[in-house]
Amino acid sequence: MKNNFIKKSALLVILFTGLISCNSDSETIDTATTDTVVTELHAAFGQFNIEATDIYLSSGGTKVTIETTGLPNHESVYWGSGNALYKDEPNVATTPSLMSSNNNATTITVDATPNLTGSSVSTQLSTIGIAVSGASIFNDQEGNGALSSAAASLDWTGAHIGPGVYHYHLEPKAFTNDDANLVGILLDGVFLYGRKCESTGTYPTNLDASGGHKSTTQYTNGVQEYHYHIINELYSTTGSYIAFAGPYKGY
Repeated sequence: MKNNFIKKSALLVILFTGLISCNSDSETIDTATTDTVVTELHAAFGQFNIEATDIYLSSGGTKVTIETTGLPNHESVYWGSGNALYKDEPNVATTPSLMSSNNNATTITVDATPNLTGSSVSTQLSTIGIAVSGASIFNDQEGNGALSSAAASLDWTGAHIGPGVYHYHLEPKAFTNDDANLVGILLDGVFLYGRKCESTGTYPTNLDASGGHKSTTQYTNGVQEYHYHIINELYSTTGSYIAFAGPYKGY
């Protein structure tokens, strides 16, 4: 009887230990899937147009919210004659809309630390990111067709209005022109840079299907970070380069 009692007691201890182990494993898995909390904004956000954007941590430090008027701090024909930033561009087949504070405002919320472990996701129509100027970034499509059909309406910096907000389709030459300058941030929380890479001073040759790679940038203090580049391939007859076609990497 005594031996049976000892055996049963030992079995109960083993079972109890197993339950604790299982519970511990579950807690570890749950912790691993929790969004990373950050306490300060990425240094790259310091390059955004503060007159147009309000950028702050949200959701307990796991997200970044960008509220923007959508009004860029550079010249364009789309400001309209009489505006201080109006640029006469007689060869641009302008859309009927002009920039104003009531039709360009946009808010996006992105991961403070991009999740690069999921599946890639295709870009959609409308805003796919916010540029350092404060205006929106769109993909390589216009409505339900190719951008080439609307190329005549793009201003000197690869942007237009139609429909909705003023937005860039091409390399925004107002603040990046064949260089490594910061372009903006996309909806997946990954930063977009110009055609060249700061770490090498030339065009990167190891970009993935999303146009991204991991290297140091001018805002990472020597730490390698995944980021996108405008791909150095001329688009159609525009004589310029698509800002970002996708797919997103950070979902």
